[in-house]
This record gives sequence, C-alpha cells and structure tokens, in this order.
Amino acid sequence: MGFDAVGIATLEKSAHAAELDRWLAAGYAGTMSYLHRQAAKRKDPARIMPGATVAVVTLTNYFHGPTSSSPLAAKQRGRQGVRPRGSRARIAQYAWSSDYHAVLGRRLERLAATIRDLAPGAATRGYVDAGPVPERELAQRAGLGWIGKNMMLIDPGRGSFTFIGVVLTDAALAPDLPFGGDRCGTCRRCLDACPTQAFVAPGELDARRCISYLTIERRGAFTATEQVQVGDWLFGCDVCQDVCPWNEKFAVPTEDPELASRPSVTAAAADPAELLAVDDAAFAARYGDTPFARPGRAGMRRNAAAVLAPRAP
Repeated sequence: MGFDAVGIATLEKSAHAAELDRWLAAGYAGTMSYLHRQAAKRKDPARIMPGATVAVVTLTNYFHGPTSSSPLAAKQRGRQGVRPRGSRARIAQYAWSSDYHAVLGRRLERLAATIRDLAPGAATRGYVDAGPVPERELAQRAGLGWIGKNMMLIDPGRGSFTFIGVVLTDAALAPDLPFGGDRCGTCRRCLDACPTQAFVAPGELDARRCISYLTIERRGAFTATEQVQVGDWLFGCDVCQDVCPWNEKFAVPTEDPELASRPSVTAAAADPAELLAVDDAAFAARYGDTPFARPGRAGMRRNAAAVLAPRAP
C-alpha cells in the first residue's frame, strides 16, 4: 500500500499528559489555539473515536536526499536535495512534493478498507497530521521508534524523515510491543544546531521560536526579530533533522512516485521573489495541492519577503 513500516498501538491514556499541560500553560504553543482545544483527547486517545481500541500506525519515508547545508551532503554529493544549486531559499523536505495529507489519506483509506474486510463490521477512522491524534506517542507504542530530543519520532532503521499516518479502529487487532528505550544517549546535536535556540530543554520546544512554526503556523506579519530568525527558510525547517546521526546513517531517499519533487516548489526555492508577484489564481494553480496551501498566499508572500530582506553585515 506504499507504507514503509506499520505497527499496532493500544489507546490507553497518555503518559505525557502532565507534560502537555505544563507546555500549554507556558505558552509554548504560540497562536496554535487548537492544541488547547484538543488537549483532552490528546491525553486520552480512546476518546477520539468512540469504541476504538487500537491504532494502526504507519510510517512513510519522504526523504529526498541531503541538502546543501546538511552534514549528509559531504557524504552523498551528486544527489539532489531540497536546495538546488543557485537557489536562494530553503524548504523543509516534507513540502518538496504534493500535499502529503492527500497522498497518505488515499493510502490510509485503502488500509482502512482492508481492516474492514478482515474484520466485518469494524469501524475505522484515518488521520494524517490532523485532529487531536498524538501520532508520535502512538508510533512509539506501536514499536516504530522513539521520540528524540528534538520531538521527532526516530525510526532506528530509517531516521526521522517520515510521515505518520494513523487508522483508529475497534477491530480486534493484537497490539505490538512498544519501542523500549531512548537511543539518543548523550547526543545533543539537534538542540545545539537549532538556529533560533527554540529548544528550552531536551524534548521541550518553544514553538514561538521555531522556524517551522513561524513560516507555517504563525499568522500575521513577522516582528523584526522573527524576520531575522527565519533566515533563508522559505517554508519550514529541517536543521534538527539534518544534523541527527540517525538520519546521517540510515536515511535513504524515497523512490515513491507520489512523493516526487515538484518543479513549482523548486522554482520557489530558486527565486522566492516570484511569490511576491503571484496573484490568488496563480498561487492556487501552482501550490494549491502542496503544503504551501497551509500558510496560503499571504503567508508565503510574508515568508518570501523575510528571506529576501537585507541582512546586517
């Protein structure tokens, strides 16, 4: 069905409920008010779908190869990354292709249909980075990896450049054993490499200082400080993944045709100024089925202006 890994997780209450409450109370969610509204279900995932007993959790590799600034690049010269030669901006790898919500959504529906075939009468509900689903915790429960210091799920055989898709169901499926242990050890490359020092502590991110939050979730104009923090990132940020030893050793470029690179995204990286002139119709035609649709035309114009802004010497 196109998934690279799958596991089955139980739906007991979260072991990180108190941590989530403290994180929200500290204001680290920024303007993402939906995280406050979803908190009760994130802490008790059995409440998301009435009657659900397990989650079938999938991983899909979206790695496209090392970027020009990545430690991986020195080892894998010649492979195309997400910052082509001559480009002026960087784009997070997950946005290099078509919108993953649509791609994985179709695959999860096929998976859900198979579950219903195997267990007649079973109910299913699929989620791709939407709703109150605590995907990374469920993936860890399903035996697929551990949550690293940068809050990313790390698959020991693939690294962290993976999409997580979930199908909740009441089918009588035997759960897998949770992934045991934390294999980050004393490494703190991700924490130290963050351009904006957004990690308050290992496993604790202040989203308000995260470039991914600023360029995707942040609404409205940037402050002067935020504009500088964005640097040359047009959309998202991969620095904490680029420096991870698990990605350096195990990340392999995807050969998935539905996740192939998009020329329109390459063009935006090469010349962000194009986004300043594009109108609503042209934006929808070029980027309506890519992750750029999340911040929309206004957000991407803001991001492009920040990337193109003069920098102090």
